[in-house]
Amino acid sequence: MVAGKNNAQALARATGPPKLPPVPKLRVRKPDRADANPCLGVMSSVLGCWASQGHSAQGCAVLEQSLRACMDARKPQQTKKSNINYHLSRFYPQIVGPTKKK
Repeated sequence: MVAGKNNAQALARATGPPKLPPVPKLRVRKPDRADANPCLGVMSSVLGCWASQGHSAQGCAVLEQSLRACMDARKPQQTKKSNINYHLSRFYPQIVGPTKKK
């Protein structure tokens, strides 16, 4: 390989870092996304057991009971709403700096 401007690293240094467009506001999308269902793993195990051994297999009884226990368990309390977007909106003017009024 010939050293010089044909080198990918040399081209990257010559152009500099990429310029990003201005962002109107800082925001985290869906900060309060619900966690995955805790019974999902047990349910996939039951379905896999049924697929390999048949619907009425005795070997799947333990998995079926654990799935029933998981589904009957009490749902967790609702979590507190995230306030990350509130704090991002407070700090945004300090990050951007003063802007020219039209």
